[in-house]
Amino acid sequence: MTTHSTAETREVSTGGWRAPWNAAAAALERALPMDVVLLVARLGVAAVFWRSGRTKVEGVLHVTDGAVTLFRDEYRLPLVDPALAAHLAAYAEHLFPLLLAVGLLTRGAALALLGMTLMIEVFVYPDAWATHLSWAAPLLLLVARGAGAWSLDRPLGLR
Repeated sequence: MTTHSTAETREVSTGGWRAPWNAAAAALERALPMDVVLLVARLGVAAVFWRSGRTKVEGVLHVTDGAVTLFRDEYRLPLVDPALAAHLAAYAEHLFPLLLAVGLLTRGAALALLGMTLMIEVFVYPDAWATHLSWAAPLLLLVARGAGAWSLDRPLGLR
């Protein structure tokens, strides 16, 4: 009489698919180091915010009247003057993406952009939650894991 443990019975009944699946997953983890994932997360989310910041300025960092109008008429943040909000957003959308791109003060920059994302979701475009989640996901990864090996944070000893 042969007895099988519950785990063995499950393994037999599933056709033994877990072991090959887990082996493939382990191979993917080895082929795709976390430092690559973190670099792509930094550059990807930085590009989104940088491009948005560029729509608010002319030249290097001259905030346009159109940007102020946008904050006055469409965004309408509570308790913040539209001109101030336009300037703060334009500067933040340039500074923090640059920090992410080079991996300097990454966790702080990611937290700042995560805060901006939350403000946009709550006060500006509450129905765009799917887009905002696509920004929040890499930002949360960067807050949790930091910039990775290919960053200025690493040689400076910043976590």
